[in-house]
Amino acid sequence: MSSTNSNGINSIQDGPHRHLRRLLERHLAQPFQRPVAHFNRNAFERAAQEVKQIGGGIILDAGCGNGASTALLASRFPDRAVVGVDKSAARLGGRRWHPANCVLVRADLVDFWRLAAAAGWRLERHFLLCPNPWPKSRHIGRRWHGHAVWPDILALGGRIEVRTNWEIYAREFVLALEVSGVANVELDMRPRAPLSPFERKYRARGQLIYRVTGN
Repeated sequence: MSSTNSNGINSIQDGPHRHLRRLLERHLAQPFQRPVAHFNRNAFERAAQEVKQIGGGIILDAGCGNGASTALLASRFPDRAVVGVDKSAARLGGRRWHPANCVLVRADLVDFWRLAAAAGWRLERHFLLCPNPWPKSRHIGRRWHGHAVWPDILALGGRIEVRTNWEIYAREFVLALEVSGVANVELDMRPRAPLSPFERKYRARGQLIYRVTGN
C-alpha cells in the first residue's frame, strides 16, 4: 500500500530502498556504457569553451530549470564559471539575463555529467536543486543516487549539495555518499535562503526542505 508523506510524495517506501546499497556496488564496479548523443557532445564542447574563457573554478547547477538558480549562484560566486544544465529549451529560453560568468546549457544531464568527468572537470561545488524523486520503489535506478551515472557524478568531485522536499530521497542520498566514500556527509533541515524556484514553491506550501552536503 502506498503512503503520502507531509510533503506530498506518494510512495510505498518508509525508509531508504533496501536494494540501494547493492545497486551502488554494481554501478561503482561497472562503467556506464550507453553511447553519448551527438547533440549532447556538441553542447558540452560549447560549454567547455565558455568555461575556459571565463576561467577560475567551476560550479555546476545540475538540472537548473529556467536558470534562475544558476544566475543566483553566478552572482554569489562572480570569480567562478557557474554552469547550469537542463534538457528543456522552453525552460532555458525564459531566462533573459544572467551574469557574464553564467553558462546555460541545453543538454541531457546524464550525458553532460559523463562528458565532464571524461574531460577531467573537477568542480568546486555541485548543486542538485531540481526534483528527481521517482517515488515508486521499482524506479530506484532512476534516482540520481541509484542511476548508472553515479560514478561520474562522484568523479567530478567538489562540495555536493542536494535540496529536496522528500526525506527518504535525502536519506538515500546520504547513504549513497557514505557508501561511495564521500567525506563530511551531513543532512539538515535548518531554514536557509532558497536557491531555486522549486525550493521557494515548497516553502510557500509549508513543506520542509532537506539539505544534503558532502565533500
